[in-house]
Amino acid sequence: MIFRPFYYFDLGCAAYLFGCGTLGKCVVVDARADDVEAYTAFATAKNMRITHVIDTHIHADHRSGGLELARRIGADYCLHESADVKLPFTPLRDGQQIGLGNTRVTVLHTPGHSPESICLVATDLRRGPAPWFVLTGDTLFVGAVGRPDLAGQAQENAERLYSSIHKKLLTLPADVEIYPGHFSGSVCGTGLSGKPSSTLAFERRWNLMLSLERKAFIAALADVPPKPEDMERILASNRGLTEETHV
Repeated sequence: MIFRPFYYFDLGCAAYLFGCGTLGKCVVVDARADDVEAYTAFATAKNMRITHVIDTHIHADHRSGGLELARRIGADYCLHESADVKLPFTPLRDGQQIGLGNTRVTVLHTPGHSPESICLVATDLRRGPAPWFVLTGDTLFVGAVGRPDLAGQAQENAERLYSSIHKKLLTLPADVEIYPGHFSGSVCGTGLSGKPSSTLAFERRWNLMLSLERKAFIAALADVPPKPEDMERILASNRGLTEETHV
């Protein structure tokens, strides 16, 4: 498997490109609008074709480059089927698998940060059938979890987030690596580590949010940082509600 993270330290964001080097198929996850050419350049350098472009959720802190990238290269632009957008996209379902040669991606619907949030479990079939890593979007960070208030209904979303983490993510093998959508510098959660990756076992041991019972977890998520600057305009753009969207 070829795996390439793209880290953006201005907002503590991460995007990812990974896939099968043998058959030359790959996916880009959480692409930023200001770096679309970097993804295509890397894929070309590795003789890979981007077949899918996936956003793990509707981003509130930066403009997505997902649809623009997909249009440029003729790939599928993918969101969870529940996404409330006015953009053309390929719907993803919980449990759906995407084949990329020797790389397999399994979709987990993990609502909480937002209703449409998903995580992506990656398996390298040349290593074996066990999952290797999971891209956790804004559901689980290193040392923290996603904030539940940006989509409204903060308490209800906190309850959903607790269930998504404990019933979906923490049922994966303990040695699975996690690569979240943000690290320190982001306002999409509280107490994010500056370390951009971890394992589920490490987070079980050291992420204090994962040790809390449901009620305490929900109460702790009432303490959130200020909302992202210009959030409403960014959300409108990423939902396809403004003329500036992905032109």
